[in-house]
Amino acid sequence: MSVQSLAILVLLGSFALMILLRFPIAYAVGLSSVFCLLVQGNSLFDVCRLMVKGISSFSLMAVPFFITMGVLMGSGGISDKLIALANSLVGWMRGGLAMVNIVASYFFGGISGSAAADTASLGSILIPMMEDQGYDGDFSTAVTITSSCEGLLVPPSHNMVIYAMTAGGISVGALFLAGYLPGAVLAITLMIGSYIISVKRKYPKGEKFSLRNFLKQLAASFWALAAIIIVVVGVVGGAFTATESAAIAVIYSLLVSVFIYKGLSWKAVWKALEDCVNTLAIVLILIATSAVFGNCLTILHVPDLAAKAIISITDNRIVLILLINLILLILGCIMDMAPIILIATPILLPIATQYCGLDPVQFGIMVVLNCGIGLLTPPVGAVLFIGSAVAKLPMEKVVKATLPFYLCMIATLLLISYIPDISLLLPKLWGGYVPAFGG
Repeated sequence: MSVQSLAILVLLGSFALMILLRFPIAYAVGLSSVFCLLVQGNSLFDVCRLMVKGISSFSLMAVPFFITMGVLMGSGGISDKLIALANSLVGWMRGGLAMVNIVASYFFGGISGSAAADTASLGSILIPMMEDQGYDGDFSTAVTITSSCEGLLVPPSHNMVIYAMTAGGISVGALFLAGYLPGAVLAITLMIGSYIISVKRKYPKGEKFSLRNFLKQLAASFWALAAIIIVVVGVVGGAFTATESAAIAVIYSLLVSVFIYKGLSWKAVWKALEDCVNTLAIVLILIATSAVFGNCLTILHVPDLAAKAIISITDNRIVLILLINLILLILGCIMDMAPIILIATPILLPIATQYCGLDPVQFGIMVVLNCGIGLLTPPVGAVLFIGSAVAKLPMEKVVKATLPFYLCMIATLLLISYIPDISLLLPKLWGGYVPAFGG
């Protein structure tokens, strides 16, 4: 066996073994990289050098700012206002509170950028509210956790920034614009599924639509929604970079949460910042260790070998896209979101662009949605666990209730995979983006 083959076996084999043994993902990534470098006879100083290089990126500075913005806005009393806005818009429908849940997640996701924050914040309010109105608890939880994935697609999403960096400097502004329509498509498919179930189970309707009430709630939510305008318009319009916009958005979020909505005291602000540091520490160590792992993959030509292996199965574009989605879905069952983006992107992006004709921005949306579905699947479904904890229901019962919504999400994933303009239309129209493929 050659040194290259042995190094690949050690890298991927030790990583898979540690995942099965439930090692923390950062340790699994880092240790497998160290073992690989030792097999190749490289110095361990390379580990430190590559880790530092991996997090020494100006674009990466946007990640902690977006995380901080999401925590501040999520803790600042905006959940009630966004729920009221969604209720004024879609609450009149059959299964109105389910529709409110889905639309509120679209609004809230554009502020928090986190499915976990969406589930914890909106779920703690809407799940009890839905149960009081006669909705089944497992159905209410299933709607909450699946709609929370809209927040991964709707900007500002720090996962988009991580993907842009990992994919080699793709425009963050283009990715931000690309997320709006897929997020809306996901919301619509979930609403269709919710409506069918609501009609079958005879869930109640809400009050009739009132334009006056809608405008009133829109005005009350203006300060929260303006945060999205600051980030997206600023980045797309070229007024400032993603990092600069994120820093401005943090200051804005602090002022809105403390002085306008008054949902945060200064003592609570320090607690929110503590949560940010905890989250950021996890993200940064993952990025640092994944930089070493990615370097090992590149040196050993694993992306090329993976491409040849997949192409040897079939060269049919439709089947190849299905295979890529299947790989990402399987990874989502055993890994968290950030590690999948960091590890799978260098391997799968060349296959997606060279052999499937997918644009890197479109592929980024596919990766994020696949990872979102993974957050809802056992055994490592973080959002699934949070939803079960909030609703105080067994995970098995929630999974069973979520099955119809998995179909809605898979349908959305297939639409995004095979219809490029769902992702690329807005970047082309307003961002001036020129697609490399599929456009």
